[in-house]
Amino acid sequence: MEAKAVTKYVRVSPRKARRVIDLIRGKEINEAVGILKNTPNKSSKIIEKVLNSAVANAENNHDMFVDDLYISKCFVDEGPTMKRFRPRAMGQASPINKRTSHITVILEEKKEG
Repeated sequence: MEAKAVTKYVRVSPRKARRVIDLIRGKEINEAVGILKNTPNKSSKIIEKVLNSAVANAENNHDMFVDDLYISKCFVDEGPTMKRFRPRAMGQASPINKRTSHITVILEEKKEG
């Protein structure tokens, strides 16, 4: 049984979010929350919210025990890019790409035996 939480259209670059999510992949919940709280990054707060949502889904919807959970899969997909332009010298313009992310966290229970 697995529990899942997804957040979409988050205004953080997927490349920056992947750096944080790679730190918690395969870890237990308490260890992952500790890592996210001590990581000085904008995306760590967002990923922590998604992780807490997945834990709540596991506990309330699937009757799983929180102490037995670990992060089996987590990934960041690229969302739509907002394209803007910045005026430059001599009538030119430079593009600015404001990237968005879709963050997914999937939890499973440890198999004992």
